Amino acid sequence: MLKRGTRDREMPTVRLVMWTAIVVVLLTLMGATQPFEDQLRMLRNYVHPHKTSGDIVLVNIDDRALHAIGRWPWPRRYHAQIIDRLTAAGVKQVYSDITFETRSTPADDDALADAIERSGRVTLPVRGRSGPYAVGQQSRAPLPMFGRNANLGSIAIAYNFQNAVWHLPYSVDADGRRLPSFAASMAGVPVRDGQFPIDYSFELTSVPVLNAANVIEGTFDPKTIAGKNVIIGANSETIGDQYFIPGVGKIGGVYIQIMGAETLKAGTPADVGWVPALLVSLGLVAFGAFRQRQANRNLLFAGGLAVLVAGPILLEMRLIFVDVVPAIAMVTTVWAVLGWRNMKKRGLVNPVSGLPNLNALRARRSARDQAIIACRVLNYEEVLASLSPESEMQLVEQIVARLKVGSSGRVLYQGDGGIFVWFEDARLPFSHHIDALYSLFRKPARIAGLAIDLAVSFGVEIGSSRSLHNRLASSLVAAEEAAHEGLRWKYHDPDTLQDASWRLSMLSELDAAIDRGDVGVAYQPKLDIATRRIIGAEALARWTHPVKGPIGASEFVAAAEQHDRIGKLTDYVLEKAIAAAAAINKRGQDFDIAVNLSARLLTDKGFTLRVAALLARHGLEPRRLTLELTETAALADNGESLEMITRLRELDIRISIDDYGTGLSTLDYLKKIPANEIKIDQSFVKGMVDNRSDRLMVQSTIGLAHSLGRKVVAEGVEQREILDLLVEMGCDVAQGFAIGRPMSLDSLNKRITADRKRNVA
Repeated sequence: MLKRGTRDREMPTVRLVMWTAIVVVLLTLMGATQPFEDQLRMLRNYVHPHKTSGDIVLVNIDDRALHAIGRWPWPRRYHAQIIDRLTAAGVKQVYSDITFETRSTPADDDALADAIERSGRVTLPVRGRSGPYAVGQQSRAPLPMFGRNANLGSIAIAYNFQNAVWHLPYSVDADGRRLPSFAASMAGVPVRDGQFPIDYSFELTSVPVLNAANVIEGTFDPKTIAGKNVIIGANSETIGDQYFIPGVGKIGGVYIQIMGAETLKAGTPADVGWVPALLVSLGLVAFGAFRQRQANRNLLFAGGLAVLVAGPILLEMRLIFVDVVPAIAMVTTVWAVLGWRNMKKRGLVNPVSGLPNLNALRARRSARDQAIIACRVLNYEEVLASLSPESEMQLVEQIVARLKVGSSGRVLYQGDGGIFVWFEDARLPFSHHIDALYSLFRKPARIAGLAIDLAVSFGVEIGSSRSLHNRLASSLVAAEEAAHEGLRWKYHDPDTLQDASWRLSMLSELDAAIDRGDVGVAYQPKLDIATRRIIGAEALARWTHPVKGPIGASEFVAAAEQHDRIGKLTDYVLEKAIAAAAAINKRGQDFDIAVNLSARLLTDKGFTLRVAALLARHGLEPRRLTLELTETAALADNGESLEMITRLRELDIRISIDDYGTGLSTLDYLKKIPANEIKIDQSFVKGMVDNRSDRLMVQSTIGLAHSLGRKVVAEGVEQREILDLLVEMGCDVAQGFAIGRPMSLDSLNKRITADRKRNVA
């Protein structure tokens, strides 16, 4: 509920501090602050980078080594050769991050066992059944024939939701025996209990590296490794075993052990946790909250935040790790609340609703890259004239409640005369959200027992370098123009999308947006009509230009196809879509993903290999991927295209004929294309209720497809009546706004979870 005026001027500050501390502690215990803590630690690592000792050398099995030696896994005679070469060079100890838990050929196994025995300096790994946040029970040790003449060490790790590892154990219990971790062993730390934080401020490029192929061939300088510990490990996506190294990205897990060892060689790291910093911040807040002068309070809080941000840098340089996000949250929350109270005194808050006013919006300094969205309640003054003064608060509450649907944390600024403004990420395709907000206002507001219709329009100004004052004016003008033109919303853009210079630069900007990851992928769910379950989704490219705003997919996809640039966009969408579908299937949900495929790519000989590689990389069964063929006219009498479709089918990838009924959709065409399903064009589906011809077209298509053993997907299902007709006709799958609009991956996951709970119930 909104609050009238500023009655809380003397709200007990002690209670504010107490409740803030309680909430911060609860959030911290729930793990909500950890992602922010990890980000801060990565930033601090950039401030004090330093080189490794050079005493630990990596023998790297990377893509170059795989190309030189052959496919993975290598015959064990190659591992034996590596051990012999390293031992002959006088290494201190050889650590293998490669496990040998199962048998291979007798000759290769004997060669490796003999090499380990000859060396006498080999440490073999015992894997841990590692999982998020916890190291589980140890897995099997190496085969006895290898382990009897080797030392054993643990490579168990505990990774978080980012697939990042922040701590390593000193040792792990394995079948009643205490095994040191590789990191502790390489650093020469005695066996002890507990774990330690990893210092990732070491520069990975300073780790001495030998290529495994060079070691096997003997083409390396033995002096570079004499007397040093050498660890053999993989750093290739082909092999896997990759984790997220904070500040670096995805890289071989062997580097985690190296960074852990370098941390221990530098000293004894200590992780003091989050309690000390929070206690310091609590004292700071308790002292600063009672400063009467705002300037003194600001100086104290700003200084405290500076210490909380910079202090850990100095501590981490001495291997003392402290978590500061709870403390920062404590200080900033109290500071913000006290600042908000002070802001009321300076006239930056609407006196009726308590919302920040347009003066507060104009005072913002960090919104240049954000879009401004203005909502004008066109009959606001008229409505107010018919209400009592006490009812204005109810009116504002109902308007604000509707504008916050889908984003409860949104900050709204209220102006006079029914103006409400907020900032939005300009990269998001917010047009659908504005349409949804507009639809909410179709329902009358109930105020003082009266049903009152509210007429609204929206205006958008995309982020620019102009002043906030000018940008706000532009958004309000756009809202006014939308009202006059009978539109739901309109955005202010002096240069229209038809501008010639924009058309010339669009493709290069699209390429750059793809490279930056600024092109989004929305997912429109598909409903199995028989079971009423969400069984898949179609992946749709979305692009919001930082200046032009949301660009219609029909515009940039068509341009990419016309200029032979569609391949890069398709590969990008496939990567995102396959990764999303793989993640959903791994949670036990049978889920299919569909991606549009331009007929122009059916002559791309490398496309099949790229798709197969993506499926393998993300672990998605090929039958879970459906490629929807667009531009069907380009398939006519094209033998090369049909061969490509056949190869895709042989991979068990599903093929769908999109937009059926609008092009070459004849019986001969259906027999020629080896498709799994037919997707009826939405122009026919939408007209089913009122147009008998469209209804007959859909019904006959379903019957024809089923007679040919094809499934049928109806797109454009926007009414419940249409869905009911499709049920009667025996259609297989439905897609459209009645099922769900294109949505983010997070929203899709929530929808699937809710769908599963509903079906279980």
